[in-house]
Amino acid sequence: MRLAGKTALITGAGAGIGRACAELFAEEGARVVIAERDVETGQAVQEALTQRGLECLFVQTDVSDADSVRNAITRTIETYGRIDVLYNNAGGSSLSDGPVTTAPFEEFWNKMKVDLFGVWAGCHYAIPHMIEAGGGSIINATSVLALMGTSGRDAYTTAKGGIISLTRSMAVEFAPHKIRVNAIAPGATTTERVLKRLAQANPGPSKTAAASLLGLIEPREIAYAVLFLASDESRKMTGQVMVVDSGLTI
Repeated sequence: MRLAGKTALITGAGAGIGRACAELFAEEGARVVIAERDVETGQAVQEALTQRGLECLFVQTDVSDADSVRNAITRTIETYGRIDVLYNNAGGSSLSDGPVTTAPFEEFWNKMKVDLFGVWAGCHYAIPHMIEAGGGSIINATSVLALMGTSGRDAYTTAKGGIISLTRSMAVEFAPHKIRVNAIAPGATTTERVLKRLAQANPGPSKTAAASLLGLIEPREIAYAVLFLASDESRKMTGQVMVVDSGLTI
C-alpha cells in the first residue's frame, strides 16, 4: 500500500491516463479525488472504485477556470482534511493545432488555459494546504513533444514546455516546505483520444507507433511511473522530468 493514508487529487481522472492513475492510486491505499470536467465519466470512475470498496470523491472540475479548481481543492480539504498528492493530468492536443504561422489564436489560448494554467491553478490552491500538512508531492503532465523537435503542434508544445519550466522553478521554491515537484512526459499512449488522433493524422501505418521501440504505451504503464513519483519511494527526487516514451525520443 504505497499511498496508504494519503489523499491524492487527480485532474482529468475520468478517462485515459487520469483514470488509470485514479484506479492504481486507490488500489495503493490513497483516498482519491476525481477532478473531472465531464460528469458522466467522472461519476463512472467514482462508481467503479466505490463498488470495489475503494475510497474516492468525484468533483466536477474545469481546470481552465480558477474558481472551479479552487472548489475542487476546498472539497478535498473539507472531505479528507488534507492533500498529499496533486497530479495535474488534465490537458491534451487537438487537430486544430499547427505551425505558429497558421494555428488559430483560439487554439493557442485554449492550450494555455487548459494545459498550462490548469497546472498553475492546481498548484496555487493546493500548495498552501500541503505546506500546512508538512509536505507533499506534485506531478505535472508534460509530453515528450516538449523535449524534441516536432511539427504541426506549436500551441501544444508551447504549453507543455512551460509546464517543464514551471515544474523546475516550483521544485526550488517549495523544497524548504518538503514539497516535491516533478513532471511526467508520456509518449504515444493508447488512450481513446490519442488513438483517434493518430488515425486521423496518419492514415495507414503510424510513424509514431513505428518509432515507439517497445510499442505503444498502455495508460496503466504511465500510471505506475506516476505512482512512483507520488510515493515516498521517490522522496529524493524533485525538479525532474520522467520520460516514459517507449524509446520514441531516441
